[in-house]
Amino acid sequence: MLRLGTIGTSWIVKQFIEASHLAGAFDLEAVYSRRVSRAEEFLAELMPANSSALALDSLTELFEASDLVYIASPNSLHFEQVQAALKAGCHVIVEKPAFSNPREFAQIQELLGQHPDLRLMEANRHLYQPNFIALQKAVAQLPQIDGANFVMAQYSSKYDAYLAGKNPNVFNKDFSTGALYDLGVYPLSAALALFGQPQALQYLPVLLDNQTDGSGQATLIYPGYQVSLQFSKTYNACRPSEIYAGRQTVSIDHIADLNHIDIIDDGQVQTAIAEVQAENPMVAEVQTFAQWLAEPLAYYQQYQQALQLSQLINQTLFDLRQSAQIEFPADERVYDN
Repeated sequence: MLRLGTIGTSWIVKQFIEASHLAGAFDLEAVYSRRVSRAEEFLAELMPANSSALALDSLTELFEASDLVYIASPNSLHFEQVQAALKAGCHVIVEKPAFSNPREFAQIQELLGQHPDLRLMEANRHLYQPNFIALQKAVAQLPQIDGANFVMAQYSSKYDAYLAGKNPNVFNKDFSTGALYDLGVYPLSAALALFGQPQALQYLPVLLDNQTDGSGQATLIYPGYQVSLQFSKTYNACRPSEIYAGRQTVSIDHIADLNHIDIIDDGQVQTAIAEVQAENPMVAEVQTFAQWLAEPLAYYQQYQQALQLSQLINQTLFDLRQSAQIEFPADERVYDN
């Protein structure tokens, strides 16, 4: 079984490790944190006392101990950590959004070309869930597309700290984040996977005092219809996401979880297409990545399609930012190849 190393000690890392165990895919070998004491605390909470997993504060040691690395650090750190992991010969799963801008993505693509046996996955976990695949099939069978409205709004656990005068990472542009890059990436990636590249786009953000977007509304324009994306880190939304097709409406309870999907015709539910999914929402993406690694030739086309979608997500996020004149410090950074 392949050896797994992780970067980060947040709840999402714990969820990924659990998914790897449930899928029988990877063995946890090492956890990295800037403070080794924090990595030790994380392992103590997660693993039995006799676990051989390592707590590390050295990325070099992490890469040496791992066959693949899961990266869940702040967005602005993704590029350098992915680059270093690939150069060290590790496969990589990196949390969404993978990179801050197209320049970073292009450099990683060039590096992947130099290491054709390595695989990179952007952790768009909702796109690998069985119910999203069922949604794709249902949308492909609709007689037409007249529009869509996708919603992802959650009051951030860090917003009160921001209001109290602190500067949490998730509300700090230095870390290439904000509502669009933190939550907007969910409805955006779903829209791009379903409808493809838009002809035009626009982002209207609501900026906080520090000029980070706390919420916003993005519009993707396609021939004959528009897709509206609403997302926020400063309030909660409870309404479903919807796709419109004449008399029919596809109703999705939550664009990131997809537990209930109904096709409604003239106000009456005609078809419920969602099935019960794994309780851990990362299991499907872990299984997919494990397949890519176990049978690289058989799954090469699927891998390339996923990489192309990640590139489209990256470019579209950047274009939306540009339309709202939101700049990240990472945009001016000079990187070594």
